[in-house]
Parts: sequence; structure tokens; C-alpha cells
Amino acid sequence: MQISFVAPGEISQGAWVVAAAEGAALLPAAVRADKAAGGALTRALKATPFKGKAGEFLDIVAPAGLKASRILLVGLGKPAALDEKGLETLGAKIAARLQAAGESTAVLEAEVPKGARIVAPQLAAYLALGARLASYGFDKYRTRNLEDFRKSLKTLRVAAAGPAAAKKAYAGLAALADGIFLARDLVNEPPNILYPAEFARRAKAALSRLGVKVEVLGEAEMKRQGLGALLGVGQGSTRESQLVVMQWNGAPKSSKAKPIAFVGKGVCFDSGGLSLKPGGAMMGMKGDMAGAAAVTGTLLALAARKAPVKAVGVIGLVENMPDGGAIRPDDVLTSLSGQTIEVLNTDAEGRLVLADAQTYTRRRFGQRAVIDLATLTGAIVQTLGFEHAGVFSNDDKLAERLGEAGRHTGERVWRLPLDPFYDKMLKSKIADMKNIGGPNSGAITAAQFLGRFVENDTAWAHLDIAGVAWQDGERKPAIPSWGTGWGVRLL
Repeated sequence: MQISFVAPGEISQGAWVVAAAEGAALLPAAVRADKAAGGALTRALKATPFKGKAGEFLDIVAPAGLKASRILLVGLGKPAALDEKGLETLGAKIAARLQAAGESTAVLEAEVPKGARIVAPQLAAYLALGARLASYGFDKYRTRNLEDFRKSLKTLRVAAAGPAAAKKAYAGLAALADGIFLARDLVNEPPNILYPAEFARRAKAALSRLGVKVEVLGEAEMKRQGLGALLGVGQGSTRESQLVVMQWNGAPKSSKAKPIAFVGKGVCFDSGGLSLKPGGAMMGMKGDMAGAAAVTGTLLALAARKAPVKAVGVIGLVENMPDGGAIRPDDVLTSLSGQTIEVLNTDAEGRLVLADAQTYTRRRFGQRAVIDLATLTGAIVQTLGFEHAGVFSNDDKLAERLGEAGRHTGERVWRLPLDPFYDKMLKSKIADMKNIGGPNSGAITAAQFLGRFVENDTAWAHLDIAGVAWQDGERKPAIPSWGTGWGVRLL
């Protein structure tokens, strides 16, 4: 979808989207549209229950006196309740409504109602972001009935009193959308197409052109350095494991600050290994690399908007497969940290990948904070469902900032405990630790495991995103696909 920002004015073709605040109070553009259409909106308001509540619509098709194909009146809701996330959702709903009507071009003209706390450029930019996010589609493998899946809306012009200011406000959001779309694309790809080496190739192609330094370590180099836990997970696959290191340095040259590090689990397909998943649980396991996808999308968003920060992304890419060379329950692996791990369940593999990726990141970059993302446990879904990711942290300030970012972006997190009591559940009879803690508190013991690979003076947060990385049920307005791209906005 092409999005542009223009000065207000009556349109000559396509849909004209105008707004009303709660109470059906028409805003200036809606008043102009009503007058141009001979009072059609006023008459329709008397004949319908439209009250201007957030997300309400009133449609006038082929309005007399106008060349526009329709006037779409949208409710903004209570002015004081308007915020960025609400506007994003509203923009997505508007785009979906226009798509359903088969419109190919539209002008969206909404003003800030009296009593709102946002300013005009924000309103225009976040409505545009929502529309852009709703325009996403993943239909590259469809060969039939394409008209049922392709989006009709190709051009959206957002009218604003200060189009230049709105365009400037949207620029960073457009980069954010690019990062989200990259993450969604990666998660949606089938596993026979997106295996570790192909994931690494795509990450390098997408990021290098924006100034991100991308390095790819293959199995020989990882073996030389001692990443035994990560390599152990991938040794049952015919596909070679990879470690991808992405560096964005947008900070001033004089800055001596250490980077923020993002570490992602990238299991491109998880069969469970020799601890084989049941068939129903194996479907969708192409998405077990969503943490790595979010890290990659985040680095793209930072670079595309030239964020003045130092950031590092490290992703471990593997396949967990059950051939004759696969790790077995009761095997012992030696991690990059030197700590030994008794593997009692080969389906608890993501923590092994993250353990080595975190150690590598700490040793090489000495970051001031590290955040890891992983579709790590089914236990987090049982605990929090599909609306929150679980967050575990050794640093209260970092956890609070993630919580605030989640409230602001709609990618919400809920903090769960770390405690020495749970750490005892990882005690092994023959090694430094075992990779599972038993049938209870699975998300917590997984986090406790990861905490053993973080230095005490490093601020660390672990995000278990197993419940939010994809959606098998009803689609959310701004997320019209299976893969959500969750985490890019939050980070």
C-alpha cells in the first residue's frame, strides 16, 4: 500500500473517510463532506444508531453531488481516550473496511477533536500506521483464487492540516512497520524454504543495505569456539546450524556506551527431536524461530530510522530433528560457558540454543543489558494465554521499562518470578544442571536455566513469547496473518 500525506480538500475519486467524535459530533472534514453530499450524513445519522464510538462506521455509497465512490464516517470515540495504540487499531479497521468494500484508493481525513491529548501529526501518523499494518499479506504460495486474498486498497492519502509534520511523524513508524513485516514474513515461511542458512542469508540481505554489520558463523567456527549446547540441538538435522551476529551503531562516534543486546531463539523447525512431539503439537513449529525473527525485525527498524543507539542482535538458528545423529535423553552437552548440561528432554532445546548465544554475546560485546526472546514453553501459554508474553528479569528497572513499553505498544508483558527455590529443580545427578525442571513451573524453570548463563552484573530480561508469536484463531485488526511480528514494537 502506498501512503502519502496531503493537505485537506474535497476528493475526486475513491473513498472519502471522515470522522466524528463520540456523541456523533461531526468533525470539520465530515461537515464539509455532509455539505458536499447535500446533507446525506445528517440524514443518515438520524436514521441509524451511529454514536461516534471508537470503531463505529457509517457508510454512504455513491453520494449524490460527489465523484467519490463513498463517504465512510468513522467514530473516534471519547476524545480524552484517544491514544497511539487506539488510533493504530482504528486505522487498521478502516483499511479492513475499505478492503471489504473493494476500494482501491481512499483519502482519510480526521481531525483532533476538542479534549484530546494527542496532536494532529500523531493522529495522522498512527492512523496511517494501522492501515499499513493491516495491508500485510502472505500469499506468495497461492496459485488459485488470488482475488480472494489480495488486498484491493493500493493507495491511501492521509489529509492533515500540516502534511509535512505528519509525514515526519510517520517516517519512524514506517520503518517500524518494515521491521514488523520482515518478522512476519520470516515466521510465515514454510520450513522447507526457511532453514537456518536461508534465514541467515535473508537477514544479511535485508540488513546490510541499511548499514547493519552482519556476520554468519557456521558449524565449523562454532565448534572451534565451543558452542556445544547450540550445536547439540542441530546435530540431528541435515541442515547446518548458524549463528548470526547483527550490529547497528547509530550512536555518536564519541559515545563509549556499551550496546543493548537482543538474543533470539531461531529453531526453524522443532520436531521435538528424539523426544518427538505428538502430531498436533508439531504443526506450527515452523514458527519456533519467532524470537530470532523479532530480533532481526528490530535491527531493521532501528537501522531504517537511523536510531541513535548501539544495538546488537545475536540469533541461534537450528533445526531440531530426530535422525541417528541426534542428541538423546541422558546425553551431556558442554556449553560455551563451560557449564555441563544433562539433556533429559530433547524438546527443551530452545534454552540450549539461547544459553550459548547469550554467552557468546556477553564475551564478545560486554553489553549493558540483554533481552532474549523465545517461543520457549507451552507452560507460558497455560499461564498467560495469548495476550501477554511472560517476562523474567534480574533487574527491576529493565522489567518496568518493558512493562511500560508493552502498555504503550499493545505488546503486553507480565512479570513472573525468579527464585532460588526454582533453581533447585534443575539440579542434575551427573552434570552442572539438567535441561528440564519437572512437570511444574515449566516457564519459570526455563528462565532459571537461562539465568545461569548471564553474569550477575548484566541487566537481563527473558521474554517467553510462545503465546503471542502467532495466532491460530481470530485475526486482530492490525495483524491479518498467522505470524504476528510480536516483539519489534516492544523492543
